[in-house]
Amino acid sequence: MAKITLSKLAHSYGANPQNEADFALKEMDHVWEDRQAYALLGPSGCGKTTLLNIISGLLAPSHGQVLFDDKDVTHAPTTARNIAQVFQFPVVYDTMSVRDNLAFPLRNRGMDAAYIQSRVARIAELIGMEDVLAQKAQGLSADAKQKISLGRGLVREDVNAILFDEPLTVIDPAMKWALRTQLKSLHGEFGHTMIYVTHDQTEALTFADKVVVMLEGRVVQIGTPEALFEAPGHTFVGHFIGSPGMNFLDATIEGQQAIIDGQMIALGAHYGALSGRTQIGIRPEFIRLNKKEGLPAIISRVEDVGRHKIVRAQVFGHAFNCIAPEGMEISADVMYVTFDPARISVFADDWRVEPNVKKAAA
Repeated sequence: MAKITLSKLAHSYGANPQNEADFALKEMDHVWEDRQAYALLGPSGCGKTTLLNIISGLLAPSHGQVLFDDKDVTHAPTTARNIAQVFQFPVVYDTMSVRDNLAFPLRNRGMDAAYIQSRVARIAELIGMEDVLAQKAQGLSADAKQKISLGRGLVREDVNAILFDEPLTVIDPAMKWALRTQLKSLHGEFGHTMIYVTHDQTEALTFADKVVVMLEGRVVQIGTPEALFEAPGHTFVGHFIGSPGMNFLDATIEGQQAIIDGQMIALGAHYGALSGRTQIGIRPEFIRLNKKEGLPAIISRVEDVGRHKIVRAQVFGHAFNCIAPEGMEISADVMYVTFDPARISVFADDWRVEPNVKKAAA
């Protein structure tokens, strides 16, 4: 296991980058703690796989350093980093049996035969393949082969880190939840440093101790699933995390109030003078619908999802989502929305603004 430090790390696929826009990865400084399970989360093309390949040694960064336990491994080959990596599509030896595929990394390192047998049995149970250990990989389905690939990445206990690049893409949907749960259990049992790349927020939030959210080559926030939901550091995080995501409205911020189209909205804290584009953000879970007061909301449709209703609306011309109790009566035309002041977030030029604690205390 290892602490992974990224120091002034940046990468460009071009030979002579001239400005920030030329970099696939913008400069970053981050420490990923030993024995933690991280998820790299973001849309396609945001730089997740590039960053993972730099950590694994498959790609050398244009600038900066990668350190494992404070040792510089920036230009060390993958074999010298003592990591395991599981790719998006299965990498297996078709002519070998499932057992031999799983055992290969251990035999390659001269491990004891009894240990190999025990470890292969444990991993085969984890991935649900104990009944096909003698079968050749060649005749198996794509998702079965990916489970072998996943198992081979997990079979070694002595690795510095295990890196997963969207490993459940070809796995049957019914199996994904079980495998994520088992990966989480394995992390708790053995404490490997794990980094899991995905564009699926459910995968990220159910797997990771901390989620690293990326956008356009930049890490915009690292935090626990709870922190990303409760206090998104960027409007993208607010929008991307949650189902539906956070609602945003342009607003003028004055002390403990937001002004939206001439209407005052109470904030749960005091904010200083803000420049740039200022907005408030509110989760659908913390909005109340009523027929008498608040901001006018034009209802476009109501989606009943069983435990609650998702109300799709327009507020001052902006798409707006609310979550209402299952039994609530909702008008087909116009209602009003009010917000819990303590749950409102404030943003300036897309970045979260923390309240002025001293001013509020005074």
